Formats: sequence, structure tokens, C-alpha cells
Amino acid sequence: MNVSIGSRVVGDGHPAYLIAEIGLNHNGDVDIAKRLIDVAADAGAQAVKFQKRDPEISTPEHMRDVPRETPWGTMSYLEYRYRVEFDRDQYIEIGDHATLRGLDWFASPWDVPSVAFLEDINVVAHKVASASVTDHQLLRSLAETGKPIILSTGMSTIEQIDSAVDTLGTENLVLMHATSTYPLPAEEANLRMIQTLRDRFIGVPVGYSGHEPGLQISLAAAALGATAIERHITLDRTMWGSDHAASLEPEGLRHLIRDVRIIEEALGDGVKRVFPGELAPQAKLRRVTV
Repeated sequence: MNVSIGSRVVGDGHPAYLIAEIGLNHNGDVDIAKRLIDVAADAGAQAVKFQKRDPEISTPEHMRDVPRETPWGTMSYLEYRYRVEFDRDQYIEIGDHATLRGLDWFASPWDVPSVAFLEDINVVAHKVASASVTDHQLLRSLAETGKPIILSTGMSTIEQIDSAVDTLGTENLVLMHATSTYPLPAEEANLRMIQTLRDRFIGVPVGYSGHEPGLQISLAAAALGATAIERHITLDRTMWGSDHAASLEPEGLRHLIRDVRIIEEALGDGVKRVFPGELAPQAKLRRVTV
């Protein structure tokens, strides 16, 4: 089955839905967020994704008072979480910018109030972060929206994924194979899980969310038929913040999208035929004709 997100269709037989994950790589700065949206649009992505939290709810108790060195000075981890969150007006500003650039935009809500926040500003879909696979209260809240749901499956057992899918339902669901190691080493990529998920959840589109350095693993996922591909993006991998080092810079994103589209074209339809480009070599080289 296919899933419609905005004006695009995600599923077999359609071009891979390419999501540029901005996450918190905007560092709480609307101008940086807009520049990253421009990077995604210029590279040919279909969507940008953010993260939305109510820090009071979603910050683990043991982390709240941990000191954090930031560009704004030393502060508690909870204070830092508040510092990088966008408010409603800021989300409307960056959302409008994404829409004007022809991109779908949505976010990963990390708590139930954030679902309501995102619904209020009418996102086209919701993303479930790998960390939230076992948060069934959040999953039920997302299912009630009726919006398309993209579910990442990192740091989860197959039983936990089964339970999450049971809670969300398979209608309007896209599964994303993921391994939540930052940055991701090749030996933990386990790309054959794309087919495993496809076989286990018949008809549900399966994509790939990657955190690896470089492009090779994401391109292999495209060759294995991933219906959506998500990668973190940054203006510069040396910027301050926890996700920049595992992100693609603008040139890397452009190369990824270019190469995914070439791979999709090269995969063809699996029907053997003699192509027009083969006719001249055939006439020149084949001695015995039938």
C-alpha cells in the first residue's frame, strides 16, 4: 500500500521520499533553520524534519541538572533544552519558509503536549523517533491524529516494533529501519532489516534513517528498495551540537540525492529486453543470430 504525505506518495513504484532531518541542528536559531531548509530544497529533498519537545516532560530526571557547556555559557541540561526549542511563532515562520520552498515539513514529537502543538500548526505528518518506540501513550496520541506516521525503529527489538505497529495501525504508516549509533559504523547498519521489515509488515512502505558518515550505506539502502531515506543535515559538521558530526553538509546532501535518483533509474523493472543502445554492438559482435 502507499502512503500520501502532502502532495507526494511513499511506497513501492514511487521515487524514494527524501527527508532532510534538521532536528536540533538549527541550535535554536531561526535563521540557521531557514538556511538548512534552503539547503534541503536546493538539493532536491521532499521534506524537512524537526524535533519538538516539552522540556519539562521529556527531559529525563537524571539529566535535568547536569551542567552543559553551550555557546551561551554553562547551563543545566534542562535550561539548554529550553534554549533550543522553537515556540509557535517560530515554527510558523520556518514552516512557511519550507512550504514556500516546496517542501513538506513535520517533526518528531517527544511527548503528548508536543503532538497537540504540532497538530495546532497543521503539520502534514508525524515522525516517531527511535527513542519513542516504546512510549505507547505518545503512539496512541499520534494514531488519534489520523495523520501519516513515519516510525523509526532504532534501539528496538522486533517485539517492541510489533507492539508499536499494533498501537499505530498499518494504515498511513511508513517504517524506517534505523540503528541509533551516532555515528553509525558499517557493521551495525544491518541493511537486510529493510527486507525483514517488508516481509513482516506486508504492504507497509519501508525506508531507512541513517546516521553514518558518508553516503555508501544510504545508497545501498536505495539499491535495496528503501521507499524513504532520512539523513541529518548541517551547515558545517564542526558546528557546536550533538548531531552535527553525524550529519551531511550541503554538498554531501546534493550528492546523496543525485545518486539515489541515478540508482532508482538504474534498477529498472526487471524485465529482460534488448535496449536500443545494444543494437549496434549486437550487429557488430554477434556471429550467430536466431
